[in-house]
Amino acid sequence: MYTILLVDDEKWVRTALRHTIAKAELPFEVIGECTNGLEALDFLKEKPADLVMTDVRMAVMDGLAFVTALANGESRTDCIMISGYDDFKYVQHALRSGVFDYLLKPVELEELKDCLDKWVKHRQESEETAAAPQKEADPSELSTVEKVIQYVKSKVPGEVTLSEAANYVHLNPSYLSKLFKDKTEQNFVDFVLEIRMNEAKKLLERTSLRISEIADRLGYSDITYFSNLFKRKTGVTPSEYRKRVRTS
Repeated sequence: MYTILLVDDEKWVRTALRHTIAKAELPFEVIGECTNGLEALDFLKEKPADLVMTDVRMAVMDGLAFVTALANGESRTDCIMISGYDDFKYVQHALRSGVFDYLLKPVELEELKDCLDKWVKHRQESEETAAAPQKEADPSELSTVEKVIQYVKSKVPGEVTLSEAANYVHLNPSYLSKLFKDKTEQNFVDFVLEIRMNEAKKLLERTSLRISEIADRLGYSDITYFSNLFKRKTGVTPSEYRKRVRTS
């Protein structure tokens, strides 16, 4: 049984969510309710939860500040953000802060079931990965690669070149390219493309932005080029991917 904390400044919303979660008939138990982000942080110190469902706009500490504070701590709690605002700046901030999903009010039963089911699969995969034996690596070299990975992720949606990444960690580009491939079993260029395409997937799944807008936000001025890259990586066009996700 997984545990959920509800965070919203309106009691009727929390009550509605509690009832909808119960109707979903999934392995979840609501263990508490909070009215703002600060209250939720205090609650989680005393009673950790596997998942938090939080509103965006709240007094004292809003949802965006809350998920940022949570991400900066040591908690393994995941977040699903719920809002009445289909605003890209909220969605983008939420996804960058590591939010698992972004749902719009009012949350329908089937939509919530799909979201929670995806989260369960995500958690199970994470637990399996953590339990798998890991290859030993040189701590200093691994640290360098980790810095590069974080640097690339911080620059999405803009593309990071190998030279820029090498300059960031004070290494020769050729050496960094070899080191990155040795430690990740993936070419640097392919890794950057994967990060950008994963961001594209999130935006296709969780926003109503047009394909051209998504391409532009990811740094692609040519929508045809973006669509071809996306299809090469996923096997389908952006439009086909969005349709498949929404009908699955």
